[in-house]
Order: sequence, then structure tokens, then C-alpha cells
Amino acid sequence: MPFLGKDWRSPGLSWTKTEHGWKRIVFYGHELEDNNREIDLKEVCSDNKENLCVGDVCELATTKRKKDLYNNNTKSQFVFTDKWIYVQKGSTKERHGYCTLGEALNRLDFSSAIQDLRRFNYVAKLFQLIARSQLTSLSGAAQKNYFNILEKIVRKVLDDYYNPRLVKDLLQDLSSTLHNLAIHVGRCVLVGNVNIWLCRLETIHKWEQQLNNLQIPKQICNGISFNDLPLHMQNKILCKLSDAYDIINLGQATPTLYSLSESSIPWKKLCHFHFSDKQFCRNLVLSKSDNVDWKLMYFTLKKHYPTKEQYGDTLHFCKHCSILFWKDCGHPCTAINPDSCLMPISPQHFIDLFQF
Repeated sequence: MPFLGKDWRSPGLSWTKTEHGWKRIVFYGHELEDNNREIDLKEVCSDNKENLCVGDVCELATTKRKKDLYNNNTKSQFVFTDKWIYVQKGSTKERHGYCTLGEALNRLDFSSAIQDLRRFNYVAKLFQLIARSQLTSLSGAAQKNYFNILEKIVRKVLDDYYNPRLVKDLLQDLSSTLHNLAIHVGRCVLVGNVNIWLCRLETIHKWEQQLNNLQIPKQICNGISFNDLPLHMQNKILCKLSDAYDIINLGQATPTLYSLSESSIPWKKLCHFHFSDKQFCRNLVLSKSDNVDWKLMYFTLKKHYPTKEQYGDTLHFCKHCSILFWKDCGHPCTAINPDSCLMPISPQHFIDLFQF
């Protein structure tokens, strides 16, 4: 009989009892709403090749790319939705091998995480870092899962209008990386048919156009609105923002908010939140009246030092169990004081965790 419990080394597998014995439960890619379901097989596989070439554009190549992409996305693949995984960095007597970035991307439940607003920015930032430097290190299955989750991220922004600027930056970095790999570096670094990657690049450009044309509708509120609040409360809310572009965009709403966003108070608090006093002394920016120009100083410091990252919820790593998990989901820890072993993992630290 298979082992059903959870030990400190790895999560127990899911099993079900059948007439022929115990079988492991697996999840396939078609259960996670693979993209390109809208492709018409009759149109793609049609034998009618008349009028395929129009001028210098050959539609036969486009049709072939669609067929390759469809075949690539409809093949079954193992996809897990674990709330935690064991990070194996070497071989032991009990376990052989190690956990890779692609395996972590496949097994952790990122599809459900993007539906949580506390985790959305974290997952989007992680995918942006992967797009910049780690895309070629992913396996073929991990790359499929990456683009499937990316489609859900774009779909959530289009449906809920949540943080489109972050996703625009993600798609821009991914488009630049794919263009560089497919055109300049060469096809040898890409896993799979190059037509699949060219079709993915076209899909990314389509997503970018959709986000650029995104119009957020004006909400009709019958109760108290933000403009009805006293000025000191509006200024207090403005000072709670940790992103400079949020302050600038909020200042474009009304003339009153513009005057509040141009004052030195929110920019001073923003500088103290992201940078230290030692960094202030090295890059002090004064105005004509010998006062500190806090807005200009923020953008000056940002050129030299990284800003502090802030997320509603992050992945955590247990140093005692070597387990990576979402904090509110927990994990089977055997430590006497589990809280003392926890360490929050930033998106960059998540990637560094799998560098061997």
C-alpha cells in the first residue's frame, strides 16, 4: 500500500482506490483551460490551400504556426497545484536530485494565487524577472505552464482593471527577450519549434495592444466619494502610497489632488520609506530656495538605489524543513518554534533559491 502521510521531506501524493488497486491522482493541462481553444480545427487543418499566398505574405506559414501551437498546447501534461513544496538542493540517501525553478513553477499553485489581490503583484513581478533572465532555463512543460498563467494574468487585468501598468512592463520585457532569443541569439536556446515561439510573440503583441486600448469605466457612486473627504484625510491617504506613479496618476484626477501630489509631504515620506539617511546625504537635491526638492530627490535616488518592494502576501521558506509555501496555507513543520524558522521570500530571492 502506498505511503499516504506527510513527512518532512516531501508532500504525500494523492491516491484513489479503484477496482484494480490504488492509483495516483494526476491533473492534466486540459483541465486548466489551455489557451487557443478558440482555434477552429476545420480552418487550421483544411486541405483547401487556394488563395493562401497574397502578395509577399504567405498565409501557409501562419497556418502551420497555428497548427504547431495548437498541437503544443493540447498535449496532456502533469500540472500540480500544491500549496507547498520541498526544495531539494542536493542528493541524500532518502532523495536523489534537486528541485529546479521550472519544477517549482509547475507545482506551486500560481493560477489560484493571481486571483488573490494580495498575491497578484508578487506573482506578476516574479514572472517579469523570469522573463528577463530565466526563460531559457525552464523546461518545456514549465514554459507551457508559464504562458498559461500569463494568459490568466492578462485576462484578470482586462476584466478587473487591476494594475495594468505592472503587466504592461511584464509583457514588454517578455517581448524583448523573445525577440532577442528568436532573432539575434538563435533557435538553439529555445525549447520546441520556433514557429511556436513566433506565434507566442504574436500573442504577446496582441495582449499589449489590448492593454494599451484598455479604458477603465467611470464608477457611479451614490455615497461619499474620495473628493468629499476633508483635505487632511485625502493628504493622509496620499502619503500611504508606496509607488511614485500612483501619486502622479492620482494627482491628475482633480486640481485639488494635483496640488496635494505636488506638495513635499508625500514625496518626503516616500523617500524615507524607500531609502536610508546615508543615501540622502550622498544625493542631496536642493531647490532654488535652498530647500530640499523631495520629488526630484526621489527620482534621483531611484536611479542609484533599488526601491523597497512591498507585497500584500509573499511566499515563505522554512529553514528547518526546507519547504517553500504560502504563509496562510501553512506547512507540516516539525520545529519546536515554527515561526522562528520562517523567512519571507522576495521574487528575486525565489529565483536565487534555485541557482545551483
